[in-house]
Amino acid sequence: MEIIIVALFCTVLIACIGLDLPILLPLTIGLLLFLGYGLYKGHGLVELLKMCWSSILTVHTILLTFFLIGMLTASWRASGTIPVIVSLSASCIVPSCFILATFLLNALISFLIGTSFGTVATMGVICVSVAKAMMMNQFWTVGAIISGIYFGDRCSPVSTSALLIATLTKTDLYDNIKLMLKSCAVPFCLTCGIYYLVGVKGYVPSGVIDIRSVFASSFNLSLICVMPAIAIIVLALLRVQVKLTMGFSILIAAIIAVVLQNVSPAEMTKILLWGYEATDKDLAKMLNGGGIFSMLRPAAIVCIACCYSGIFKGTGLLDGIQEHIFYVEKKFGSFATVLIMAVVDGMIACNQSLNIMLTQQLCEKLDMNDRDMAIALEDTSVLVSPLIPWNIAGAVPLATIGASSICLLAACFLYLVPLYRLLFQPKIS
Repeated sequence: MEIIIVALFCTVLIACIGLDLPILLPLTIGLLLFLGYGLYKGHGLVELLKMCWSSILTVHTILLTFFLIGMLTASWRASGTIPVIVSLSASCIVPSCFILATFLLNALISFLIGTSFGTVATMGVICVSVAKAMMMNQFWTVGAIISGIYFGDRCSPVSTSALLIATLTKTDLYDNIKLMLKSCAVPFCLTCGIYYLVGVKGYVPSGVIDIRSVFASSFNLSLICVMPAIAIIVLALLRVQVKLTMGFSILIAAIIAVVLQNVSPAEMTKILLWGYEATDKDLAKMLNGGGIFSMLRPAAIVCIACCYSGIFKGTGLLDGIQEHIFYVEKKFGSFATVLIMAVVDGMIACNQSLNIMLTQQLCEKLDMNDRDMAIALEDTSVLVSPLIPWNIAGAVPLATIGASSICLLAACFLYLVPLYRLLFQPKIS
């Protein structure tokens, strides 16, 4: 029966993907299927709903953080924080190092704001526009962008995926970040080397794009605007609670927006709720977005993923699969097992959050301590999901910058990290 239910879920997923339907539809259908399985096994509906609710409660902090991130990215847009950082960064680009700079700039922005989607919608869009204007290689440019946006999505102190994993594994977020930086040091350097060689060896025509003037027409580009970003870094280093860190940064950004950017308090409130919207069309393509309502969809996905997790655990639906997982562990090792399951879950789940939760649940009894499990999930589920074209972790960024899925092959960082861990560092703590 379990195989039939999982097969039906996979069929629905594939059909919805083929029809280009919203991912929430198959996830909701899957929830109904799993609830039906629970009823078939003799569990009452109230009991099943309690399983779902108790699982959702375990990540209530994540949901609050989602909304804080929505306000953070909106406030940074309105205050000029992102335009100033982008302007300063773009002015430092050397054409022969453009691909490398693209990776580093996207890595920097993603580390600061902790969201891959937010980064690709800002720095990613800008880098693609500059690349087109300078006739740079689009394949490598997009690959560098995808690599960069998931550097911060993996190890930023304000990353929801990092916070989700810390919550699920009951580990400390900042300790995890230290270990993540350790596990990715060599792959990061290798990625930089590849992108540098690609830029130097490739055809690099001359051209200058004045990004600063685009932003200067709508923003006061004072260095004061960088204060919200500095606050995030300083408070993170001081190990201040993530929610307080983001709240303080939002407050500073909102004040700067009102004082320097002439945004009224009423308009600022609207921006925090609905996101930033520029009147200039060119600027809108680079900066529009953010806000609490922009995070409702990922919040809904996490809630449904939690329901799955609660039902799987309460009904034992995945118990049979776990027996095979122990066999794989004996044959290939713990990290390889987590990697294999992350690939499979990423193909089935179609989103990063559910991949993380399913992989953690299926692999929680492997011979790994909590910290090793946390870093294994960071080095597999978080980075493998974007490499799957129909997974929203990869599909959304590609759609945002108008790129083909073939460009995922150039996202070196995403596969160098798990490959390096697999070959040289099965354990990191």
